[in-house]
Amino acid sequence: MRYSKLKISADATSRLRSIRQRTGVTPNLLCRAALMLSLEEGPVTSLAPDDKGQEFNAYTLTGEHTGMVGALLRFVEQEDGGPELADEELLDRLRAHIHRGVGTLAVRAKSPADLGRLAMTS
Repeated sequence: MRYSKLKISADATSRLRSIRQRTGVTPNLLCRAALMLSLEEGPVTSLAPDDKGQEFNAYTLTGEHTGMVGALLRFVEQEDGGPELADEELLDRLRAHIHRGVGTLAVRAKSPADLGRLAMTS
């Protein structure tokens, strides 16, 4: 999976602002946590509603782990024996997982301690 920038949904951006105010954690780290929470739930059933929100550089969002994130996305999203997902499709699903995961964080992360507990149970 190759990308230089990724824009998330406007709704996820708004929710990230709220979560950041409650937790003090930066949006890129919240997106990483949201992604992992969503991947744990399985494949996404719908894509993010838009890409009109905050834009992240690839290194800021996934850092040196871009390859691993791509592999995890393929593992969760690609059907066994099915055709390999193209980069654009993977990026759409990455955006969708972040959108879904931010929704989960918005409900479950009221403080920095909540983020710690989520990390320990995942």
